[in-house]
Amino acid sequence: MTIPRIYSPSALNKEKLCELGPDNYKYLKQVLRLRKGNKINVFDGFSREFTAVIKNFSSNGVEVELGKRIPTARKGIKITLGQAIPKANKMDLIVKSAAELGTDVIIPFTAARSVSRIASEKAPSKVSRWQKISREASRCSRASRITQVAAIESFASMLEAAGEKSLKMIFWEEEEKRSIKDVLTDKKLDAFRDFFIIVGPEGGFSKDEVMAAKKADFQSVSLGRQILKVETAAAAIISIIQYEKGIFSNFQEVKNARL
Repeated sequence: MTIPRIYSPSALNKEKLCELGPDNYKYLKQVLRLRKGNKINVFDGFSREFTAVIKNFSSNGVEVELGKRIPTARKGIKITLGQAIPKANKMDLIVKSAAELGTDVIIPFTAARSVSRIASEKAPSKVSRWQKISREASRCSRASRITQVAAIESFASMLEAAGEKSLKMIFWEEEEKRSIKDVLTDKKLDAFRDFFIIVGPEGGFSKDEVMAAKKADFQSVSLGRQILKVETAAAAIISIIQYEKGIFSNFQEVKNARL
């Protein structure tokens, strides 16, 4: 039987009793039907993970005793996804896929051609929902860190969030000169380990948005002739970056980090 992996919202310290909240009580007690003395693994989303033993169930949660620290793989790169909010519940799938693929930060934003417009009073609950999806995806994929979902931003504010040391790319279907392969195989850009990518809504970006991104040092990049749906594009881009630079390119290093 696979040992359950449980997220702790509090930072973990070695050989210390830890209290897991009511949500974990329901999952461990009622869904998994675990009992006192059963073993689990607990991680805090900050690259700390421990073996643990259930000591007690209470109305407030689950008390566990931490054991040995579990080695976690080092992350060679950082990925930030600026994602224009799509219509319906497509953002749920985008967040889930991005988190499973090791994205560090997701910044939802409203683009000029965004169909979905989230009222300001509903924005916090939407972000909270996406963060919960991200946390569960990170848990299931055995990621050592939790993908953080930022507050909903405007297009201009999202651009300002990109650091000076980031390799910045905005994906535009009308770009004809430079592809993601050109960027990732460019030897002059080989030293970058921080990637900031922007993916647009169903209707794509306006030319004004692309120009604004270029002024902010973003490169306009294409995925080639194939046009992907908004809920597929981000996952494809992140997978390509991870294959070339990240978790899928250094399997031996990740394997050794787990030993």
